[in-house]
Amino acid sequence: MAETKIPRATAKRLPLYYRYLNILHDGGKKRISSNELADAIQVDSATIRRDFSYFGALGKRGYGYDVDSLLEFFKKILNQDQLTNVALIGVGNLGHALLNFNFHMDSNIRISAAFDVNPKNVNTIQGGVPIYPMDQLVKQLKDQQISVVILTVPGKVAQQVADQVAKAGVKGILNFTSVRLSVPKEIRVHNVDLTNELQTLIYFIDHYDKD
Repeated sequence: MAETKIPRATAKRLPLYYRYLNILHDGGKKRISSNELADAIQVDSATIRRDFSYFGALGKRGYGYDVDSLLEFFKKILNQDQLTNVALIGVGNLGHALLNFNFHMDSNIRISAAFDVNPKNVNTIQGGVPIYPMDQLVKQLKDQQISVVILTVPGKVAQQVADQVAKAGVKGILNFTSVRLSVPKEIRVHNVDLTNELQTLIYFIDHYDKD
C-alpha cells in the first residue's frame, strides 16, 4: 500500500479509531455512523469524516462505515498486521511499569529487549523481557533489528544514550525524559512529559469552564 501523507493531528487520532473499532468488532457491531463514532470517542463527526476522507471512500452515504472493513484498513495503515519489536532503555520505576504493561491488549507491539546499568536488573528476565547491560545496547539493537526505543533513563545521560541509539540505526525514540534530544534528521522523537501534561491539565481545570 502506498504511503498516504496526512496531517499530524489526523495521524495522532488513527490509533484511537483503531482501538475503538477493535472494541466494536469484539462486541459484534457490524456498522457505525460518524455521529455514533463521534459520541463514543469524543471527537466531532466532521473531524472524523475529514480524517477518513484522506484515505478515500471508506464509508457509504446513508449506511455509515462497515466495522470489519474499516478495522482491516486501519490495521494495515498502522502496520498492526505484523509484530513490531521495541526496546526499553532504563529499567527504573517507570521502566518496570512499562515492562509489565500489556501492549498486546491494544496493539501488535512488544517490548523484546531492555537495557539498564543496575547489576540487580542486568542479565535477568522481567515481565518476560531479557535485560541487557548498556554496553550491549548498539549490538543488540542491530542484531534484533529493533527500530523503535522507549527512553526512560535519567535526564543527565539521555543525550548520551540517544547518541548510542543513533549508531544502531534506530528510526524512532519515545522519550520520557525531560531532555529535548538532538538526533539526526532521519530519527523521529516523540516526547512524553508527564509533569507537563499534569500541569496543563491542572491549568485547564482552574481556568476553563467545561464545554
